Amino acid sequence: MVDIIVLFSIVGILATVLAAIGLGAPRKFWIKVCALVTIALFLPAAYVSLAELLSRPKPVRIEWAQRNAPHATVLSAQLQEGKAIYLWLMLKGYDEPRAYVLPWSQRMARQLHETRREARKKGTKVMMRLPFKRQTDDGPRVFYAPPQPPLPPKQAARQDPLIR
Repeated sequence: MVDIIVLFSIVGILATVLAAIGLGAPRKFWIKVCALVTIALFLPAAYVSLAELLSRPKPVRIEWAQRNAPHATVLSAQLQEGKAIYLWLMLKGYDEPRAYVLPWSQRMARQLHETRREARKKGTKVMMRLPFKRQTDDGPRVFYAPPQPPLPPKQAARQDPLIR
């Protein structure tokens, strides 16, 4: 939620600067009034559009802040055959998961389905390699199930359990 406040603040400052330039210019009075009305309508429209985008999954091709992320944890996925693959990803360095959409690919859908099954058997999570790089049908496997982590070493007993 902090992101929307920061983005809206930036948009508001830029719009205010543009309005100040428009109002300070030697123009007719009605043009200055139009500039004020435009800024008054622009700010609520910008806020509503940013808030609306929060509930939509972002296409992976437009992710720029995390474009070099080596991997992500797939928390959930929904396949809509012929349309898209919707993913709920947890990225390293973020406290909240993010929603993304991949274009439909039979190969990716099959990989995701097989990896989900494999992860369930191993008792691990589904991971995604290079989630924001363009994937090709002949490229390396994107989804994978990491091996089960080793159990922690056992603590040796300090006393002989038979002696009291």
